[in-house]
Amino acid sequence: MEIDVNYVAHLARVSLTPDETQKIGSQLGQVLAYMDKLNELDVSLVEPTAHAMPLVNVARPDQITPSLPTEDALRNAPASASGLFIVPKIVE
Repeated sequence: MEIDVNYVAHLARVSLTPDETQKIGSQLGQVLAYMDKLNELDVSLVEPTAHAMPLVNVARPDQITPSLPTEDALRNAPASASGLFIVPKIVE
């Protein structure tokens, strides 16, 4: 299997020296050969999964707490007026 390393590098927006191109070409060849070897495995009894490990929600439960006072929130603002942040207009 011939791999066009320069084409793949272009897609990845990576510039390679000729030495890097040769080295990466052989490495990609080894990776693809290993993938071919893995494709020989019988996985018909393996259930497809989205994640290797079960996902667990580690977020803490919501708790109602007092809000940050407006004065504290606006303390480091470059510009504010009437309790609001003043920002540059970005929509024309």
